Amino acid sequence: MNAAQAALNSATVARTPALPEARPETLGLSRPRLQAMSDAFQREIDKGTIPGVTVLVARGGQVGWFEALGRQSPAGAAPMARDSIFRIFSMTKPIVSVAVMALVEDGYLLLGDPVAKFIPEFADQKVGVVSGGRLELVPPRRAMTVQDLLRHTSGLTYEHQGDGPVHKLYQESRVRSRKITNAEHAALVASFPLVCHPGDEFNYSRSTDILGRIIEVVSGKSLGTFLSERVLAPLQMAETGFATSGANANRLAEPFAADPWTGDKVALFNMLEQPVMESGGGGLVSTTMDYARFALMLRNGGTLDGNRIIGRKTLELMASDHLGPGVATNGTLLSPGHGFGLGFAVRTQAGIAPFPGSVGQYFWSGIAGTFFWIDPKEDLFTVFMSQGPGQRDFTRTLVRDLVYAAVE
Repeated sequence: MNAAQAALNSATVARTPALPEARPETLGLSRPRLQAMSDAFQREIDKGTIPGVTVLVARGGQVGWFEALGRQSPAGAAPMARDSIFRIFSMTKPIVSVAVMALVEDGYLLLGDPVAKFIPEFADQKVGVVSGGRLELVPPRRAMTVQDLLRHTSGLTYEHQGDGPVHKLYQESRVRSRKITNAEHAALVASFPLVCHPGDEFNYSRSTDILGRIIEVVSGKSLGTFLSERVLAPLQMAETGFATSGANANRLAEPFAADPWTGDKVALFNMLEQPVMESGGGGLVSTTMDYARFALMLRNGGTLDGNRIIGRKTLELMASDHLGPGVATNGTLLSPGHGFGLGFAVRTQAGIAPFPGSVGQYFWSGIAGTFFWIDPKEDLFTVFMSQGPGQRDFTRTLVRDLVYAAVE
């Protein structure tokens, strides 16, 4: 049992400490508008859009609104609770990215280091170029770096991000298996061609899974153990890990069995099952308050309760755009007016995007419906949790619209 799992098992006795709360009006937040937000989500719950949600809104380092609405699981009568446990999927990525940057601060690696320095299988990887309907393999123009992994310019991809020949290789492999090791997963990904030359394009990908393996190689510890020691335990995120104990079976948030909009079957992983593959890109489970502690650490410039997790200037670098105008952005994950930093999306323009926010805001989300953002200009952060994969784009935009309407 690794340290992260041990912390989870003890969580039934010692829960995550709550953050300080204050009346919303003392934080420059409108109580009526926040109530309108809760009412809007309750309407969606009543319509059967999503089973339930939690929404935590904090400003000035204090929680001004924290509500749990609807049911924890469609199959049960238990209400959604503040301490319900969620699959956070890609909200794992910012946590792992912070852990990687801690190793950079320790001098164990550089952002410009080639990935093959730590995982030799990547040394011979080729770029897959489609020509005349055939996949041709050509040498990359430069090596894939740690920075490429952090900003998703590695040339790697996800099997669900397209239907080209490289994507099909991913789809036909064991890359999604939770029963292979992180080392086996990395070797498998290294055996596929790249979808582009490193540095040319933003392609959302399994890059952060590879960062998780680099952490293991550099630290000599499992990813779960390293995350627990360097991030989770210092932040007292007692209920975040790659699984949760059976004692917490009555606290698990679950989705509808079928998507309410499409009728497609919804199948998410079992949170009580300890995986062999500790996915740095999407494997963690957590609670709203646990993730709020991580978000408050980011808001504080890298510290919480006297524990420094990451340096202020390092975090500033992470929350800056690392794409620039020369990098193509494939897919729909980055809205207009946004770039991507080292583990987070970053807002670069006040307008253009079809939802409110501030320049310098950074955030990310999970495919099952979880979402968070930090807005340094407004000294605001929000953590939203649900388990509604098909509604995730809708709920992300809805919660942004409604929270910003409450900012006075």
